[in-house]
Amino acid sequence: MTITNRNFDRFAEKYDSWFLKNMNVLNSEAALVAYFLRPEEKILSVGCGSGLFEKILESDYGIAITDGVEPSEDMAAIARQRGMNVKIASAEEYEPDGTIYDTVLYNGCPGYITDLDKALAHSHAALRSGGKVILIDIPKESSYGIMYNLAKTLGTWDHPLLEGVVPPNPYPIELASKACWRTTAEKVQALERAGFGGFEYAQTLTTHPVCSDDRFEKPIPGYDKGDYVAICGYKL
Repeated sequence: MTITNRNFDRFAEKYDSWFLKNMNVLNSEAALVAYFLRPEEKILSVGCGSGLFEKILESDYGIAITDGVEPSEDMAAIARQRGMNVKIASAEEYEPDGTIYDTVLYNGCPGYITDLDKALAHSHAALRSGGKVILIDIPKESSYGIMYNLAKTLGTWDHPLLEGVVPPNPYPIELASKACWRTTAEKVQALERAGFGGFEYAQTLTTHPVCSDDRFEKPIPGYDKGDYVAICGYKL
C-alpha cells in the first residue's frame, strides 16, 4: 500500500485535541517513549508531528529533543511553536546532514511510512557507532491494530461490528484510515536489514481498547500484550 506523506495536513489540531481528550492514553504512551531514552542523549525525532510528545518528554522526564523531521507543514508549524527545529521531509526523503545522533526516534509514525527500509537506512547513517533506533507504534497483531483495520475497512467507527468495542473518543477515522500497520516481526526484520540488532522491547496499553483511557499505565518489558509497543535496536 502506498501511503501519502502529508496525511496529517489539515488534521494537526484534531490530532492534538484527540490526545488531550485521552490523557491517560497520552501519558501512558509518553512514558513508553521515555522508556529507552536518556536525558544526556542527542536525539532526532522522525515524524515528530506537532511536538506534543517532545514537550511532555521535556517537562515530565527532563529529555530534551530539539531536532525533528516531519512531512506535514501543519504539524511542523505547531512543533516549531513548541521550540523544535523541524525539517520538512518524509522519513524516506530525509537525508542526514552530517549531524551524528545517539538515538533516532520513530514515535507513532512507522505505520505511515511506505518504505521503512529506506527510512531506517537513513537512520543508520545518522547514528554513532552503537547508537540506537526506537520504533514505537501499534502492532498489526494487537487489539488496537485489529480494531483500526476493521474501522478502516468499514470506513467508519459507527458500525454494529464495532458497537461496544470502540473507546469513547476514538482516533479520528481520517487518520486511522491512512495507516498501514506492520506486525512486530515485520518491523524487527526491517531493522535487521538496516543493520540493527540487540533488540529490546517495552509495551503499554494492555487493557481492552474500550478501557484504555481508564487509567495511566507504566510501561512493562516485552511485546506480547501491549497495544503500543517500543522496539529498541542498536547499530551494529
